Amino acid sequence: MSKPILKKLGVVLAFAFLLSACSPKLDWRTVQSPQEGYSTLFPGKPEKIERRLPYQGQEIPQTLEAVKIEDDIYSVSAIHLGKDQVALASKLLEQLQGNLLNRANVNLEGAVTADASYQAANRQRLSTKDYFLEFKSTGAVEQSMRVRWITRITPDNGAWIYQISVLHTAPARVPAKQFFSEEAYSNFFDEFHPE
Repeated sequence: MSKPILKKLGVVLAFAFLLSACSPKLDWRTVQSPQEGYSTLFPGKPEKIERRLPYQGQEIPQTLEAVKIEDDIYSVSAIHLGKDQVALASKLLEQLQGNLLNRANVNLEGAVTADASYQAANRQRLSTKDYFLEFKSTGAVEQSMRVRWITRITPDNGAWIYQISVLHTAPARVPAKQFFSEEAYSNFFDEFHPE
């Protein structure tokens, strides 16, 4: 090949690389949520929804921050329990876990898991588990999810329950644990830091 052709090819490749770097899939940003007591890394600008969950005759505040990038929905759900509601934490967490696990037709003991850890704001590393769920197929489209639950006691003796997840919807799938080990997914989970 001649030098002018190689130069043009180099310019085209550089331009293609720059365009791919501008795609929303690569637009990672740290999102601070001081009201919900965490910071995390999202692959795009998330939308925030606030609502109140009716639970055992009480209204429990929940926020959801989520962003859809191609076939994936990255989300963080935060439920706040005041000190007079903290006794509800374990049963509420069981219900949240049960809802998702039932959809995947597994239980906590039978689900595919991996030991993981997260870093709190004070830089302390704490252990947790990631769950890899595969939902029943409805035909050509299949769904899988990586999800992590974290419960944190607040200084005022309340609690936060966090659900960090990525839902993938696509026609073809490899096993969820293998699929979600890619760096784009690991970054999202590794960079979630509760206070």
